[in-house]
Amino acid sequence: MNTINTTAKLFLLLGSVNAILAVILGAFGAHALKARLTEELLTIYQTGSDYHFYHALGMILIGIIAVQFPVNVWLKSSGWLMLAGMAIFCGSLYLLSILNFRWLGMITPIGGLCFILAWASLCVAVIKQ
Repeated sequence: MNTINTTAKLFLLLGSVNAILAVILGAFGAHALKARLTEELLTIYQTGSDYHFYHALGMILIGIIAVQFPVNVWLKSSGWLMLAGMAIFCGSLYLLSILNFRWLGMITPIGGLCFILAWASLCVAVIKQ
C-alpha cells in the first residue's frame, strides 16, 4: 500500500475541509442571508464564497502535486499562502457582508495578494521540478 507524504496529506485535507466550508457557507448565503442582506452585500458575500471554493480546489491541486513531485519550500509556501488568502480575503468578505463593517474591506486586498503569491509560488515550484 502506498502512503503519501505529510505535506500532500495536509494540503489535501485542508483543501477538502475548505471545500466543505465553501459549500456550506455558499448555501448559507444563498438561503439564510438572501432575505436579510442588501443586493450589494449579498454580492460581496457571494464573491467570498466563489473565491473560497476556487482556492479550496487550488489547495487540493497543491496536495496532488505534492504526491507527484518532491516537496520543496515553494510548494509549501503556495499552500500556506492559499490558506492565508482564504482566511483573509474570503473571511473579510463574509464578515463585511454579514456585519456590514466596511473597514474590513481594507484588509481584503491583503488576502488577494496572498492568492497571487500562492499561485506564483506554485508556478515556481513546478518550474523547479
